[in-house]
Amino acid sequence: MKIETVGVIGAGTMGNGIAQVFAAAGFPVVMQDLSQEALDRARATMQGSLARQVKKGVLTEAEADSALARITQATTLDPMADCDLVVEAIVERLEVKTGVIGQLDAICRKDTVLASNTSSISLTQLAAASTHPGRVIGMHFFNPVPVMQLVEIIRALQTTDEVAAAVTEATLAIGKTPRVSKDSYGFIVNRLLAPLINEAINCVYEGLATPEDIDSMMKLGANHPMGPLALGDLIGLDVVLNIMETLYSGFDDPKYRPSPLLKQMVHAGYLGRKSGRGFAHYAT
Repeated sequence: MKIETVGVIGAGTMGNGIAQVFAAAGFPVVMQDLSQEALDRARATMQGSLARQVKKGVLTEAEADSALARITQATTLDPMADCDLVVEAIVERLEVKTGVIGQLDAICRKDTVLASNTSSISLTQLAAASTHPGRVIGMHFFNPVPVMQLVEIIRALQTTDEVAAAVTEATLAIGKTPRVSKDSYGFIVNRLLAPLINEAINCVYEGLATPEDIDSMMKLGANHPMGPLALGDLIGLDVVLNIMETLYSGFDDPKYRPSPLLKQMVHAGYLGRKSGRGFAHYAT
C-alpha cells in the first residue's frame, strides 16, 4: 500500500494546515469544503503561511509556488474517488464524522485509507461506520500544523497493520514525527493536556490567582514554554470543553469533569484567540 494522492475534508485551521504540509512535501492534494468562501480563505491562509516559510528560508519561492499549485479545490466529495488517503478535519461531532465516512465508503476505492484528525473521539466508533473498518485510522495533527512536529497515529481496534504502516510512512514523508497509540478517549496528548488546562481554569474559578500569575508560575516553575491558560486560548476553549466532555463521558470518571468556568466562557463566546477574548484579550 503506497500513498501518493491525498484528499483533505474541511478548509478550517487544521484542514488548510494539513493540505499545506502534504502539498509542500510533493503530494497532489484535493481540499474539499461545502463552502467556496471557506476554500478561498484557506488558500489565502496557506499563501501567507508559505510566504512566512520562504522568509525564514525553510522553502524557496519556487517551492512555495509549486506547493500551492498542487492543491485543487472541490465543494463535493466526488474527487476523493481518486485519492489514496483521505483526511477529514471537520467539526468534532461523532454523528457528522460517521456521516462523512459513510459517504466516502460509497465514493472511494475499498483500499483508500480514511483518516480522522479527531482530537478525542474514539477511532473504533468511527471505524465501525465504515463497511471496510480496517482502513480507518487516526492522524491527529497539532496546531499550527506546518510548525508542530508530532502526528499522533491512532489505531482503531479494527485498523489493519498495512494501513498503520502506510500512514506512518506518509507521516515521515511530510517531515513529521509519527507516534502510535492504541485507541482511547483523548489518546495520549489530550488525555494529559486537557485536564491540565481544565485544572488551571478551576484555579481561576476558585480565585486562587490571576490567569497571568497562573501561567507565569507554570512557565517559571515547570519550564513550560506557554502557560496552560494561554494554551487553552490558542487551542480554543470550545475545543478544550469538547475534549473534557469526551473524556468525562467516555471514562465515566469525575476527575475529567469540565470546570464550570470553562462552560461559562464557552457559553459566553469567549473562546480564546479566534474570538478575540478568552483568558486574555486578542486583536481580531
